[in-house]
Amino acid sequence: MAIVKEFKEFAMRGNVVDLAVGVIIGAAFGKIVTSLVADIIMPPIGMITGGIDFKDLKYVLKPAVGKVPETAINYGLFINNVIDFLIVAFCIFLIVKGINTLKKKEEAAPAAPAEPTKEEVLLTEIRDLLAKKA
Repeated sequence: MAIVKEFKEFAMRGNVVDLAVGVIIGAAFGKIVTSLVADIIMPPIGMITGGIDFKDLKYVLKPAVGKVPETAINYGLFINNVIDFLIVAFCIFLIVKGINTLKKKEEAAPAAPAEPTKEEVLLTEIRDLLAKKA
C-alpha cells in the first residue's frame, strides 16, 4: 500500500500534471504542423522544384518481387519530417520568446514599497524625538 500512496503523491504533483498536459497539447500541435507541412508548404515547394513530391523521393535498394515489397530508403519522407521539426521548433521558440517578454515586463514593473508597520512608525518617531533632544 505504501507504493500506491507514494505513486499517487508522485502523479499528483503539479509538475507531472503540467507535463502530461504539455505532452497532449504537443501531440495535437504536432498533427497541425504535419498537416501544415504536407498540405500547405510542400506543394508549392514541389511546384518550384518542377513538380517533385518529396514524399515520393526514395532510393530503391531492391525492387518488389511478387508479394515481397520493395526495399527503399525514403529520403523524401525524411525531408518532410525535418521540415516538420523546424517549424515546430520555430513555433516553440516564438512561444517561449513571448512568455519571456511577458515575464520581463512583470519584473520591470517596480513593486510599490511596503508601508512601515506600526512598530516601525513608532520607532521612527522615537528616534526623531531623541535626535531633537541631543
